[in-house]
Amino acid sequence: MSLLSEHVIPGDHGKIFETNAKSRKDLERVQSFICELEAVSDVLINEDVFPRQLTVHTSALLKVKDVERQVLKAGFHVVPKAIFPI
Repeated sequence: MSLLSEHVIPGDHGKIFETNAKSRKDLERVQSFICELEAVSDVLINEDVFPRQLTVHTSALLKVKDVERQVLKAGFHVVPKAIFPI
């Protein structure tokens, strides 16, 4: 594990997470739960791919585990997308 794989790094690129939420309403619910985290500045939803993706932008270093735990409160799961294509 590394700093890049275990954290969301502040900046323009953000970190992409895949989620099991499917409907627009569920995606917006997940988005609102993630936005409750202190370091999160923006969450973008991409409904054009499957599984659905969320791009999380932060203003400070944020642990991936914190994002995963926050989304569990909404009743869904997120998994960070791999840094490099496999």
